[in-house]
Order: sequence, then C-alpha cells, then structure tokens
Amino acid sequence: MATALVSAAVSSAARAAPSRASPPDGAPIVHVVDDDDRGLAALTRLLRAHGFDARGYTSGAEFLLARGGEGPSCLVLDVGLPGLGGEELQAALTRAGDAMPVVFLTGRGDIAMSVRAMKAGAIDFLTKPVRREALFAAINAAIERARANGARELSLRGLNDGHASLTPRERQVLALVAQGWPNRAIAAELGVAVRTVKAHRAQVMHKMHLSCVADLVHAATRLGLIRRA
Repeated sequence: MATALVSAAVSSAARAAPSRASPPDGAPIVHVVDDDDRGLAALTRLLRAHGFDARGYTSGAEFLLARGGEGPSCLVLDVGLPGLGGEELQAALTRAGDAMPVVFLTGRGDIAMSVRAMKAGAIDFLTKPVRREALFAAINAAIERARANGARELSLRGLNDGHASLTPRERQVLALVAQGWPNRAIAAELGVAVRTVKAHRAQVMHKMHLSCVADLVHAATRLGLIRRA
C-alpha cells in the first residue's frame, strides 16, 4: 500500500502527539494490521499517544502468531494484505469463535467489499485518507463491544461453573423448573416429596447466584438446557 494513502490527518496528529513510553495499565488493546510500514508506525504512534495499547503487525499471519494480552481489544485491519487478506482473516476469526471486533481501514476498498465486511460483523469500514474523528469513533465503538462481549463471556462462565456445582438431582429440578413445571408435578415426576423439591430449588438458586425464577429460566436458556421460544 502506498504511503500516500495514509491519512494526512493521522500522520500529522501522530507527529504532534506527546510521546508515551508505554500505555497505562489496563489500557484497551488495539491490534493494527497493515503492510505499509510507515503508515503502520504513524497509526500505532497516534493510538498510543491517546492512551491505547497499540500493537502493529505487517501481515495477518504475524498477528495470529503474536497476538496476546488480556482485557478489551479490537482489530484495525487492512484489506489488501499479502498472504492472508483482511477479509480472509476476519472470516478465520469468526470460524474460530473469536468475537474480537474488527474495524477495516484501507485504501483499496469498494462498496461491495464494505457491504461484505459489515454483514460479517465489522464495526466500520473506513477508507484512507480517514478523518481522525471517524477513526477514533470506530475504535471506541469496537472497544465498547469488546467490553460487552467480555462481560457476557464472564457471565456465561459463571453460569457454567454454577451449573457444574449442582448435583444430578439439582440439575433435574433446574431443567423442570425452567420448563415451567410446578413443584408438585416435579415431585411426582421424580418420586420425592414437595419439600425436597423446594430444598433442591433453593440450592440451585444459591449455587447459581440467581434471585428469581425468571433469572433461572434465562440461565437455563443461555446454558442450552431449554430452547428459546
């Protein structure tokens, strides 16, 4: 990619921005993949100056091999990369179940390409030269989505841990309560007393940190124990 395609606004802002030796602890991670070395350096410098932990790669393969770090992160991705192209990299992440938000930033895009990228879940498809405001708006939106994804994953992990702690009988009760069975029907189905069903329900609520039946139904749905209506 020709260096001339890099936004003058990004480059000048990067030169004018104060230098920062390292990003602050807990800074959002922005992975930038672009085969234009000078443009890549300018963009990562700009992002670091604005508080991001920016990490640059010149190919999709390099990104996949070197990627790491904890916390919310997103990917700023060029389309016309050597080897593994930008669209191919986005598709590979999707197939792997990787929900990292993607912002495309390229000088080689067209309408059809942008439509495909957005349908595949990209946050935005920006073309060079790009306005700094548009770039940061897209990156901030991507980081917010990453935070939301992380919260959902953490919540689901907690539900899985809670479900794993249940006894076999408690899991039976959970599934039946989630399907709308009343205590007496559950007792008859399992051949136990109603008070025993109530005790199992209380343990389910306690172990899975649930406060009401609606929470229980939602948890069971997320765990795939019952089908969505």
